[in-house]
Amino acid sequence: MRVLVTGAAGRLGSMVLPRLLDDGFTVRATNRRPRIDSRLEWAVADLATGAGLTEAVSGVDAVLHLATMPNPARRTYQVDVLGTRELVVAAGRAGVRHLVYVSIVGVDRVPIPYYRHKLAAEQVVAAGPVPWSLLRATQFPGFLDELLQAASRFGPTIGDPAVLAQPVDPGEVAARLAARLTAGPLGGIEEYGGPEVLRFDEAVHAWRAARRSRRPLLPVRVPGRTGRAIRDGGLVTAALPRGTRTWSDYLADTYGGTGRR
Repeated sequence: MRVLVTGAAGRLGSMVLPRLLDDGFTVRATNRRPRIDSRLEWAVADLATGAGLTEAVSGVDAVLHLATMPNPARRTYQVDVLGTRELVVAAGRAGVRHLVYVSIVGVDRVPIPYYRHKLAAEQVVAAGPVPWSLLRATQFPGFLDELLQAASRFGPTIGDPAVLAQPVDPGEVAARLAARLTAGPLGGIEEYGGPEVLRFDEAVHAWRAARRSRRPLLPVRVPGRTGRAIRDGGLVTAALPRGTRTWSDYLADTYGGTGRR
């Protein structure tokens, strides 16, 4: 199967490409600038302008759409919504048989602008002419790590202790995506999360232990509808199967500590 991967240079893309190659897929990947790799074909394409998309989808059996632009908001709409529409139209004209779009658990429940754009992109895919699948994943542990570093810039780690998170390993998401490509179009939404649901304070304690840090947690409640949504589990899923690699596994790999007290 020949698969086009958008967003191939991103965090998830770097896991997806070797997984697809190992599983025997023929891979074409997009980038805004020319790249050379003997293992796969790179196509120059830009979702923001639509340039190169017709050529990129030509001759492929499936599209794995990973590309996204979290900020700023205006460019997010241009890339995630309008760019996805351009891609779907081009794929339909090229006779692509399956389009897999990667989204985020909670886009339909957590009222933040980026999630609204991701939800709109999901709707573009579902309304398009190409048979489709949507995979919503929970947050990657690397993202949570970066969030905690940013929240600790001024000394204590600032955050809402009751927020719930469910970190999922991007390598396991990549494996799930490869399986979805093999299985064919779902015509629906699949959610995929990590093995454990953590409160923010639990994640912080493990993070501090792994980093051998004494920074205290300064509790600050996230206000409004967004705060209620993420405290009530808007970012987590009960869907099965789940990943197996835990937050502590990530911390051990990254910092050498166990992440356990």
